Amino acid sequence: MRDISNEKLLVYIVAYNASSHIKDVFDDIDCAELGQYEILVSDDKSSDDTSEVIAKYIKNNPGKNIKLVTQKKNLGYGGNQKFGYRYAIDNGFYAVVLIHGDGQYCPKLIPQMTKPILEKDVCVMLGSRMIIKKSALQGGMPLYKFVGNIVLTKIQNFILGAKLSEYHTGLRAYKVEALSRIPFEHNSDGFSFDTDILIQLIDRKLSMEEIHIPTHYGDEICRVNGVKYAINIILSTLLSRVQRFGLCNMKKFRIND
Repeated sequence: MRDISNEKLLVYIVAYNASSHIKDVFDDIDCAELGQYEILVSDDKSSDDTSEVIAKYIKNNPGKNIKLVTQKKNLGYGGNQKFGYRYAIDNGFYAVVLIHGDGQYCPKLIPQMTKPILEKDVCVMLGSRMIIKKSALQGGMPLYKFVGNIVLTKIQNFILGAKLSEYHTGLRAYKVEALSRIPFEHNSDGFSFDTDILIQLIDRKLSMEEIHIPTHYGDEICRVNGVKYAINIILSTLLSRVQRFGLCNMKKFRIND
């Protein structure tokens, strides 16, 4: 087992109109056992008082090591991930874990998500709600999302030759060195970023593991247009295979650059 005491972990939180949830998210973060860590929060130009709530929390909890960035323009879900992963690369972090500011994914799972990367050199960890499918419904996942998740995942596994239980989780952790090897900055600025980056990682045969996570649907607002999302991710998945036959040339799906 590797000595992780000198490795730096970035906990990256994407927040948009998350003022009612963000304090609970911070309270549930405990990374002391993981060595050095920093919590970076990107407020994606919220229209509520998210930044003010975060700034007050930072002032009252200096030991949490939280850094706030308030974006001057809305970057989008994918655009925020580009910002955070570039920050992790440029600042010498070993691993980065993505957390949503609305509390949908439990921050208490951060140690489980990051230890395989820090200790065993796994490149990608995914927190999957679909390993135990009935728990997703028990956790409040709407039936149409449950069915859509299963169908889309089966289609993507077939096209990509992979065996993931879920492509659509927002709880992810990455080895930063692996991120530096893929052109993620050419990915979508929207929600299909999550599919684009998994395709890039799968194509490079980087090590990837999943763990079961509980599903939680509360009063958070869903900002995903389900039909548009499904079309975009299937199109992106298909284009990644079409490119192998030289029929298109998208920068995000180039492997040898």
